[in-house]
Amino acid sequence: MKPLREVAESYMALSDAQRQLLQGAYEEAAASCRRAMESSRRMPPEEAFDHAGFDAFCHAGLAEALARLCSYGEALVSADMALKYFNRRGELNQDEGKLWIMAVFSRALALEGLGRGRDALAEFRKVSEMLAERKGETPGRDTLVAEAAERIAVLERSVTPVRPSGYKAWWEFWS
Repeated sequence: MKPLREVAESYMALSDAQRQLLQGAYEEAAASCRRAMESSRRMPPEEAFDHAGFDAFCHAGLAEALARLCSYGEALVSADMALKYFNRRGELNQDEGKLWIMAVFSRALALEGLGRGRDALAEFRKVSEMLAERKGETPGRDTLVAEAAERIAVLERSVTPVRPSGYKAWWEFWS
């Protein structure tokens, strides 16, 4: 039997974080995500609890909160920790699909904030595809789609295309 108190505390803190993220209370959301992970760590090791999955859920929320707070380095670390789980086990049409999408979106925000525009552009494009494929309801979906499209447009203008060494445009051959 699982220690009911620790499980309840963990999921309540994660639920608080999700609500706070939707309200834009990012500092509180980050604290709630950290509290959820700390609470889940108090469970005895012999208890059957999916710590990897729960931590992925927490890191997805934490990454979003940190990215919105402009803590891009920490946000990237959290997003990558969440994606390590979701990229192996995630299913877009399940409930965890929305957390997977948010982890990718947060990773894109972090990369953009760190000045890695080309990488951020690829992640924003991935988010757009994921949102288009997702069948279930995603809170704030329309806002995410619009924000991703806007950031893609800005990044496409600012990122210079990669050209192989020795590349010449067609008109340079005739000059």
